[in-house]
Amino acid sequence: MPFFTPGDDPGSNFPELLRRIGMTSHSSVLTPAVPGHELSVPHATTCVAVKFADGVVMAGDRRATSGNLISHRTMEKVVQADRHSAVAIAGAAGPAMEMVKMFQLQLEHYEKVEGNALSLEGKANQLSAMVRGNLPAAMQGMVVVPIFAGFDLRRSAGRLWDFDATGGRYEERDFVSTGSGSLHASTVMKVGYHPELGRDEALQLACRALWEAADADSATGGPDVLRGIYPVVAAIDVDGWERIDDVDLFTRFDSIREEASHR
Repeated sequence: MPFFTPGDDPGSNFPELLRRIGMTSHSSVLTPAVPGHELSVPHATTCVAVKFADGVVMAGDRRATSGNLISHRTMEKVVQADRHSAVAIAGAAGPAMEMVKMFQLQLEHYEKVEGNALSLEGKANQLSAMVRGNLPAAMQGMVVVPIFAGFDLRRSAGRLWDFDATGGRYEERDFVSTGSGSLHASTVMKVGYHPELGRDEALQLACRALWEAADADSATGGPDVLRGIYPVVAAIDVDGWERIDDVDLFTRFDSIREEASHR
């Protein structure tokens, strides 16, 4: 167990604690790729988030791809960060999952040291710093571009942010998408969004956005009824995180399928 003098105490910053004891939160140096011998790294694809009257909805498909191959069919890209926030990831799957785990530890460490949870905006800032720390890897192709969203207890409202590879964070007012199918997903949300959107409407809109993204983007996986695989969809409000079960999702996607078949 490491000990620190009062002037050297890392406080509630968990990544700084790791640095002080000679560990790093993630690898920032990769061996340069040799032309013609690039690593086939699994990549997470499409995730979306949309605000509704009492919170936010986040959703992500389950497919991870390596080039033109499907490397995983059941990857979970929407991950609970703490009771009132979540992260959705797109980009290089390995660094992204490592970043999310470190982010979860940071939030837990801060709450234990300080005695209360970090503010929602503070959480977005912390994630921004972690994305910026991944920049050397991003320059070599290991880009991680998450979405962060949650319910702000201080404002009594849902809020959401997206990021770029340099750690820049941008708060969005209504909805956001990331990944290879983001253009198609954001178009659906742009057409279907309105400020008075209710929880059920927001869930349906997020499902519809992923459906259309999967229809137009080969890297985005739609609902797989044969294998019983459905996107990860969650709602966050004043009561906290709630993952939507597959029975509910089956009904929602079946209604979308029925509507699409009558176009």
